[in-house]
Amino acid sequence: MTDVTLERTSPEMEYATIVRWFKREGDDVEAGEVLLEVEADKANQEVVAPASGVLEAIHAPAGDEIRVGEVMGTIIERPGSARG
Repeated sequence: MTDVTLERTSPEMEYATIVRWFKREGDDVEAGEVLLEVEADKANQEVVAPASGVLEAIHAPAGDEIRVGEVMGTIIERPGSARG
C-alpha cells in the first residue's frame, strides 16, 4: 500500500485545494502517471502516482483544501501481482 500525499513545492506552501482527479477509485495507475491536479500558491500543479497499482481510495475529493503531508489517496498492489 502506498499513500499519495500532498508534497510541499515551495517554502511558503502550507495548503492546496484539489481541483480534480484524473483517475477514479478502482482504476489502474502507473508510477509517474498524473493522478490529480491541485491549486497551491495561485498556480495549478499536477500530482503523479508514486507507485503502480490500483487507486484503492480517494480520501480528499475535488474541492477539498488539504495540508502539506496529508493523504489524498491510497494505491494498492494489483490483485494477483504478489511479490516474490
